[in-house]
Amino acid sequence: MSETPPPAVLARGLMQTGPWGRVYGPLELEIPAGGLTILQCPAGPGRTALQMTLAGRMKPKSGVLTVLGRTGVGKIFPLAGLAAIADLDAVYASVRVVDLVTEQLRWDAPWYRIVRRADQETYERFCAPVFGELPPPPLDEYVENLSELDGLLLRVALANTGRPPLLVVGNIDQVTSDENQRTLVRRLVALGREQTVITCTVNTVDPALGYREQIVVELDPEGEE
Repeated sequence: MSETPPPAVLARGLMQTGPWGRVYGPLELEIPAGGLTILQCPAGPGRTALQMTLAGRMKPKSGVLTVLGRTGVGKIFPLAGLAAIADLDAVYASVRVVDLVTEQLRWDAPWYRIVRRADQETYERFCAPVFGELPPPPLDEYVENLSELDGLLLRVALANTGRPPLLVVGNIDQVTSDENQRTLVRRLVALGREQTVITCTVNTVDPALGYREQIVVELDPEGEE
């Protein structure tokens, strides 16, 4: 009989505070390894801070967070990618897709390697894990002209070039079309075949889309101001 694998994320008494008091918590959270897990919680700074904490970008004020067997932001950070978080990975609207992709390829390459401007073949390889069967936006398109879905998937692709074992993706509510939102969830489910993927929403998501679990998270479980 096979043993149940340990959770990818285990939080006990996790809490974050800011200049004006408590931001979220204390939280008890357990996220399974592999697949897509959706956290259902209200939008706002608490949700953003929680996602940054899970990805090792923010140290919690108190509590214990274990991600893939590691604790501490310095050890969690290399394991996690963070995408589509407002004000953190926003891209300039006046730049073209080719510029963003080329910049990311150069950032990922060793310092001594010359990386030329991304061509179509390189671009398709770059986008393939995230876009899947969907056509990526044209290389020469300006970011401001991208659809909500294309823009968000591109941000995920930019954050996921290293295929980290944990990928934290903003929130699916950034895509307002119901059908496009379903497509987005399916693409995150596909990524979850090889990674643990976490995203957020304020709504209930159709289980038929194939995600692993949807967890209701009370960011202020004690009801304090």
